Formats: sequence, structure tokens, C-alpha cells
Amino acid sequence: MLILISCLSFFISALVLVVLRIFQPEARYTWLVAVSGATVGLLSVFFWLGYLPFELSVQNWQSFTSNSLLFTGDAISFPFALCIAALTLSILLTAVTQPVYINTTLWAGVLALAGVGILAVTANNPLTLLLVWALLDLTELIIHLSSVSGAKNNEKVVISFSTRAFGIGLLLWASLVGVTETNNFIFESISAHSGLILVLAVGLRLGVLPLHLPYATDLNLRRGIGTALRLISSASSLILLGRIPTGILDINTSIFLITLTLIAAGYGSWMWFRSPDDLTGRPYWIISIASLAIISTLSGNPQGAITWGCALILVGGALFLTTVQNNWLNRAMLFGAWSISTFPFSLTASAWLGNLGLFLPFVIIAQAFTAAGFIRHTLRPSGRDTLDAQLGWMKVAYAAGIILLIFIQILLGLIGWEGTMQIRTWLQALSASLLTLGLVWARRRFRIFNPVRAHGVSANNARLESFYNILWSLYHLLSRISKGVTQILEGEGGLMWSLLFLILFISIIST
Repeated sequence: MLILISCLSFFISALVLVVLRIFQPEARYTWLVAVSGATVGLLSVFFWLGYLPFELSVQNWQSFTSNSLLFTGDAISFPFALCIAALTLSILLTAVTQPVYINTTLWAGVLALAGVGILAVTANNPLTLLLVWALLDLTELIIHLSSVSGAKNNEKVVISFSTRAFGIGLLLWASLVGVTETNNFIFESISAHSGLILVLAVGLRLGVLPLHLPYATDLNLRRGIGTALRLISSASSLILLGRIPTGILDINTSIFLITLTLIAAGYGSWMWFRSPDDLTGRPYWIISIASLAIISTLSGNPQGAITWGCALILVGGALFLTTVQNNWLNRAMLFGAWSISTFPFSLTASAWLGNLGLFLPFVIIAQAFTAAGFIRHTLRPSGRDTLDAQLGWMKVAYAAGIILLIFIQILLGLIGWEGTMQIRTWLQALSASLLTLGLVWARRRFRIFNPVRAHGVSANNARLESFYNILWSLYHLLSRISKGVTQILEGEGGLMWSLLFLILFISIIST
């Protein structure tokens, strides 16, 4: 019931905003309605702590499958739900600094995404997660198609949607494999074959396995709704890594996948470190953090995926929502570097409890580039306005939105899940932190570490996508061949060609 209350608080608020948009388009209290709904949703998630674990089951779906829709509030879903709720409230609070911040349609979209995101992170069987993924992807597809123009941009949106649709297909495949082996597939009882497919599904949706950009990079969706789409969608995928039981994956397969994931982590962290600004580098932030989460799961530590998933939302959300220059807020945001440092008592303290073996130095390098990139983008003053021209309540609201995400980082690092406040990986954390400081020092002294311009990032994107463009061209070629054959058979000589093919077929069979 608590899950339903939290989701309804976001859905009802979004519905109220839509109704006000239709019947009272000049209403001046829509922002208060949106913030109030998000606040109620965040507080309702806090109440989960007193009742964990609990379930919400929709039994009417048993006529469709042997498993009902099942939602679970536990130590895995609670941190993600809290991060999504906090991110939503932070987006609405920081929206006051935008030049035209009254946009009830976008606010309703952010609230609706939060409700769907909480449903996704609490889903506890493949059927439930599959349906929520489909709803989330369709919502994102509609928002993207409504924000772009031109056949080329529409095609990019459809391609981006297709990559995540393949992830849904892999989840469906894992469900069929699980039902065949256990006859009642839930995440707690998945087999090794299903676990491998689930990891591939997450990697495909996040752009890690294989390495690709799962989102069109030139869409006109920046702060606010763009941040909500990217981070909530990523959280809905990363939650699956936390559901995979420890030790079910084959060692040889895990080593092979860790190698591929390290390539993605290295590429993503390098591009993130050298991106000209935080929004241009946002896809690489997601790839680098998601890669570290997948490596945690493959090394036998699914709990580490939870820590990296929360860091992706909270640390990245605070950075991507920063639109004004404020020195003390920038210094406070540097706490995010502590959160991703894996030091004891930090948000990611339990990230490297698995068996990484010889991969550990490479993982530390990827982590250091990611942290150094975060520090560089946090301290970058160019391109940001100041709060001097804003009203007093706007300054307070904006600061509260950023501080909220920092506070949740501290809170989850202490009571987020069982096993927080680990002190066993301090040596790895110290190595990564020293390398991070070295990269921050070397950035201004070595040209290779200097940020690339936006066109340089586009060129790298083009090289990354060249292989996939070849596949897409092959698809178009086969489509044209199929269309030409169809036109021949459906034309005036179609009957003659059909008879000719029939005679050839009979001749081959008789021979």
C-alpha cells in the first residue's frame, strides 16, 4: 500500500497540473502544486523505513500468466525510490532559476516519470519490470518525438528507442528461460543462464554491452525534463543488477564480460573527463557509472550496483541541475566527489567488496577519471548565471534543491541498506583518490587532458556510431531489396513471376 501511496502522490499531482493547464492556464500557483506533490511523495518514501520489507501484488493478472504483478519495498528498492523522489523534488525546486520557469506540461511530465520510475525500481518479477520498462520507454519516445523536427532526428529517436526495446526483448528471453528451468521465475530464484541474460539486458539499455550511446545526443532536452529522463531511466535498469543473487554467474563468462565492461568504463570516463561541459558529457557519465555498477555485479557484489546507481542519480543530478554560479554551493557539491570515492562511510563504501582480482587497477583508473571529471565540471564557472538578480525565495528554493540531493547522499551512506559504513576497501579508495587528485592537477598542465570542444565530442560520437551506421545501412539495403521484390510480385507481371518461381521450385525438388 505504501508503494501505491508514493506513486499516486506523483501521478495525482501530474494530473492536477494537466487539469490546471487546460482550465486555468493563467494560474500562478502551479509550481506550488508540483512542489507539494513531490514533497508528499518524498516523505511517503521515507515512511517505508518502518515497514521494510513489504509487497504489493496485483492478482488479477494471473489470468494472463502464472505470475501476478509484484512490487516489493525492500533494502534494494528503497534507496532507488528515495533517490528518484529526491531528484524529482530537486528538479522542481531548481526550476525557479530558469528564464521561463512556469511550464506545467514539463512539470507534469517529471512527476509522471517519477511515479513510473518508482514502479520500475520496486518491480520484483520480470513481467512487472517488463511492463514498466515498456511504459517508461514509450513515455520517453513520445516526449522525444514531440521535441524534435525533421526525418533525420526522428530516425535517431527511433534508433535510440530500439536499443532499449532490445533490452526488453532480452528480459523477456530471460523470463522464458527462467520459467523453463524453475517454472516460477522471480528474481530471488533466477538461474545462471537467466542472470547472464539480465546483465546483458541492463548493459544494452545503458549503452555498456555493447558500447554505444543509448540516447540521441542532439535532442533539445537539457535541464529538468532531460535530467529526469536520463537518470530515472538509468535507475529503472540498474535496479535489475541488485536483484541478481551473488555467485550465480559463471566465472569465465564473468571475466569476459568484465573485460568488455572495462572498455566501456574507460571510454566513458575518459570522454566524461574531457567533455566541454556537464550536459554534453552527461551520456558518458551514465556509461561510466553504469559500467562500474555492472562490474560490481559481475565481481560477485550486487550490492555495489545499488551504491553506484544511487551515486549516478544523486551526484549526477546535483551537477546537471546546477544552472547558476555560487561559490559556497559549488564547494558543497564537491561532497559528491567523496560520495563516489568508495571511502569508508561514503555512499559507495561497499562498491568494491567483490573479487576483482587483476581487474582492480583498471577499475580504479576508470573511477578516478570519473571523479576527476566531476570535480572539473563542478568547479567550472563559465556559462553560468548568478543568483544576484533572483528574488529571495527563488534563491532559497534553488539552494534547497541542490542541498537536498547532497543530504540524501549523506543519509544513504549511513542508513541506506544493510552493510553500509564498510571499512574494508579503504586502500582501493585511497588509491583512486590520489589518482583523482593527480588528474585534477595534471589537467591544466598537460594538453592531452584539456577539454575537447563540442565538435570534437561529436566527432568521437560519429566514430563510435560508425559501426552501427553500417548495420543500419545494411538494414536499409535489405529493406529496399524486399520492397523491390514486393513491387515485382504485386505488379502486372506478378502472376508470371510467381509461376516461374513455382516451376523452378518444382524442378529443384524433383531433381
